Amino acid sequence: MPFTSNLSELMRERKLTYEELQFRSKVAPDTIARVKDERIATVKLLTLEKLATALEVDVHDLFEYVRTSPSSFERLA
Repeated sequence: MPFTSNLSELMRERKLTYEELQFRSKVAPDTIARVKDERIATVKLLTLEKLATALEVDVHDLFEYVRTSPSSFERLA
């Protein structure tokens, strides 16, 4: 997956447990765990917004894009 989760680092920096983040964000603990462990393929934007708000960051801070191979557009060029 070309996206890596920054959730572990953000939680560690803020000294938040799963339970505390769940309480603040109103996101289910299993969803938080799947986002944190990068075991999630799709997630609602509203869920990302809730997590970001609870962590006091922007949504784009939750993940980092890591290109693993040239895109199909680049191969055609």
